[in-house]
Amino acid sequence: MSRALLARNGRRALPLIYGGRRGTDTLSGVHLAARRFIVDMSYSAHFMDFKGSSIASSMKKLVVTKLSPNFREAVSTQTVAVPTPGDADLLVRNRFVGINASDINYSAGRYDPSVKPPFDAGFEGIGEVVGLGLSASSRYTVGDTVAYFGSGAFAEYTVVPAKEAVPVPAVKPEFLTLLVSGATAYIALKRLGDLAKGETVLVTAAAGGTGQFAVQFAKQAGCHVIGTCSTNEKAGFLKSIGCDRPINYTAEDLAKTLRKEYPQGIDVVYESVGGSVLELAVNSLTNKGRLIVIGFISGYQSASGIPPFKGGTLPVKLLQKSASIRGFFLPHFLGDYREALSSMIQMFAKGKLVCEVDCGDLAEEGKFVGLDAVFRAVDYMYAGRNLGKVVVEVAPPSVSNSKL
Repeated sequence: MSRALLARNGRRALPLIYGGRRGTDTLSGVHLAARRFIVDMSYSAHFMDFKGSSIASSMKKLVVTKLSPNFREAVSTQTVAVPTPGDADLLVRNRFVGINASDINYSAGRYDPSVKPPFDAGFEGIGEVVGLGLSASSRYTVGDTVAYFGSGAFAEYTVVPAKEAVPVPAVKPEFLTLLVSGATAYIALKRLGDLAKGETVLVTAAAGGTGQFAVQFAKQAGCHVIGTCSTNEKAGFLKSIGCDRPINYTAEDLAKTLRKEYPQGIDVVYESVGGSVLELAVNSLTNKGRLIVIGFISGYQSASGIPPFKGGTLPVKLLQKSASIRGFFLPHFLGDYREALSSMIQMFAKGKLVCEVDCGDLAEEGKFVGLDAVFRAVDYMYAGRNLGKVVVEVAPPSVSNSKL
């Protein structure tokens, strides 16, 4: 071991070990092959160089340096030292990271006004474990594939608390779609939707990252599903995942179509657009209708982050129909999170859940590859061009880590 390596890691490297695990992970259902547990005293060499794929001494990450809803203004690319995982942490080499509408809310400081720049950006990632602490080694080992939902994902490497990591069978972007987008739809409809067979459900932005899941979960509940979208291609996709009535609002008048084809009203609305679409959703509710607000993307790029909404008569409208509006923010429902992920991973494995991914193959400048492509990916999503979940490939695969 070189003096330079010792100087770099120092005493912090001592807890790092690499061993095995056995059994079946209760969350993902993935069978873990029995491996002899080994405390490898060459831990530092393994931390720095796993199977010939060197962990660099530095890495790129995206950092919010100025509060702004303009992602390009708020965020900068920085080169920093690769972090060392603590005793209960994993060091994950990110392969893919997910893009969310709320990324610009985060960069604008809207979630926690007390947090001031600089702070790390990004909510979700998936990749391989390349280093870990002593306590973390009781469940994980180098080479394991994991996904995670937490801050600081827009980086080439991220330190993730082992207790927050989700074991996945392989580093596929489809699993990444479940962490925020899928979980939001699954938990919101289950906890707030009160879906009953035969009810009518309207999903706005239905061909987007979370809308695609809301459509499928509502169909699984035996509901008639209406989905709004902006192109005929997206309408075709919605039909392919079971949507009964896709509505391309650029070709059809949404309000007139709902009044004509659904005069009895809508039982449940899964709403993420806000503004005039939210107003229409309120007016379209039937008696005892439920409107779930999971976002209002039409206003995120504005200074306030909130789109205009004419709500002066809202109390009257809700009272007249015994209707309700219910807000959903994923961090408030973390008690439901692991069950939701487990269920969705199993559905995907059985071919019962479509996880559509958009890696920018049709984007003007090409596929979203490399950390700097996050900027293009955010622009692409806000231009309404995506079909499915927008995902950036941070790095190409280094080794095959499939547990299937």
